[in-house]
Amino acid sequence: MITEETPHPAGTTGLSRHLQRLLNRTLAFDGRHPWVWDATLTLCWTGAALVDAAGGWQNTARDDSVPAWLVLTLSLALSLPLYWRRRRPMTALAVMACAALVSDASGAFLQANYLQTLPVFHLALTRPPRALLWALALILPPLVTGAVRFSHETWDQRVVPTLWAYALVALLGIVVRSRRDHTAGLVDRARRLEVERDQEVRLAAAAERTRIAREMHDIIGHNLSVITGLADGGRYAAAKSPERAAQALDAIGTTSRQALDDLRRLLGVLRDDEQEAVRDPQPTLADLDTLLTGVRKAGLAVELEVRDEPAPQPLAPGAQLTVYRVIQEALTNTLKHAGPKARATVLLAYAPKELLVEVVDTGTPTANRPHRGQGQGLTGMRERAALYDGRLDSGALPAGGWHVRLRLPLEGSLS
Repeated sequence: MITEETPHPAGTTGLSRHLQRLLNRTLAFDGRHPWVWDATLTLCWTGAALVDAAGGWQNTARDDSVPAWLVLTLSLALSLPLYWRRRRPMTALAVMACAALVSDASGAFLQANYLQTLPVFHLALTRPPRALLWALALILPPLVTGAVRFSHETWDQRVVPTLWAYALVALLGIVVRSRRDHTAGLVDRARRLEVERDQEVRLAAAAERTRIAREMHDIIGHNLSVITGLADGGRYAAAKSPERAAQALDAIGTTSRQALDDLRRLLGVLRDDEQEAVRDPQPTLADLDTLLTGVRKAGLAVELEVRDEPAPQPLAPGAQLTVYRVIQEALTNTLKHAGPKARATVLLAYAPKELLVEVVDTGTPTANRPHRGQGQGLTGMRERAALYDGRLDSGALPAGGWHVRLRLPLEGSLS
C-alpha cells in the first residue's frame, strides 16, 4: 500500500485510491450477494467448456472418437459444480474429479479438467491444511489413469505440469489466507486495544469521581459539623456572653471560607483550563493543629498525643492526606453523634514499620451512629487506608464511646 511519504508519479495516488475504493465496494457487494459472482463465474466457464466441446477438445484429445454426448456431459460436469466451489469446495472437487477420471480414461483429455484448480484454491483458502491431502487423493487418480492408458509423453507433458499447477494454486490460496488472517488479526488487535482504552478511561473516570466524592464528603461533612457546633454554642452564649457569641460567628465565617476554598480547589481540577484551577497543597500532618483548633472551637474537647519520634523518612503526601482525612472524619462523627459532653483523644504512635492512628471519644453511641461497614464516611476511610496497604477498624467501646484505629505501613508509604 502506497503511503503519503512514498514518492510516486502524479496521479498515481488518486488512481490507487480509486481502485481501492472500487475493490472495497466490489468485495462488499459480493459479501451481500455472493450468488451473483458465483453464478457469473459458473456461466462464463460453462460457456467456455461448451465451446470447447463443440470441437476444440479434439486438438488435445488422445482419442478423438469419444461420443459427442459424453463430451458434452463431461464438460457440464466439470463446469457447473463451480457454483458451489466456495460453500462446498470438497464436494465440488469430488464431482469434477469423477468427470476428469472419465475424461482421461476415455482419452478425451478435456481442457475443462483444469477448472479443478478453482475448488483447490478455495480449499487452501478456507479449509484446514489436511483438506489438501484429500484434494490430492481426488486429483491424482484421473492423471494416473490417463498416463497409464495413454503413456506416450503423458507423464512429462500432462501429469507433472498439472501437479505443479495444482501446487502453485494451493500455495496461492495459503498465501492469501495468511495475509487475510494477518489483516484480520491486526483489526482484531486494534479493536481490543480500543476497547481496553475505553475501559481504562471509564475506570479512570470512575476512580476520579469516587475520589472527588470522597473529598467533598470529608470537606463538607467536617466543616458543616464544625459550623453547627459553633452555631449551637453561639446561640447559648448570645444571652449571657455576647462577646463569645461574636467569637463563634467569627469562627463560623472562618470555617465557611475555609470550606469554600477547599471546594474551589477540589472542583478546580474539573475545569478545562488548568491555569484556572487553584493549586493549593492538600492537607498534611502539619495541618493537624489547625484541624484540632477548629474542632475545639466547635465545642469538642480534643487532645493530641504523639508517641515516639516520626520516621526519618516522612510519609508521602498522599499517605499524610489519608491520615488527616481519617482523623477529620472520626472527629466529625464525634461532633455529630457523641453528644455535647463528649471528649476525644487523637493518638499518633510511630513504630519501626507502621504508624498507628487512633481516635477515641467518650460519647454515648446513639441509634443513628454509623456501624461497621455503614456510611459513606467509614467506607471512604477504609478505601483511603487500602490505597496504602493500611487497615482501618472502628466500632463502639465496651465502656461507652467510639474508636477508630488506622494502621498504616511505613514502608509502603515512603515517598
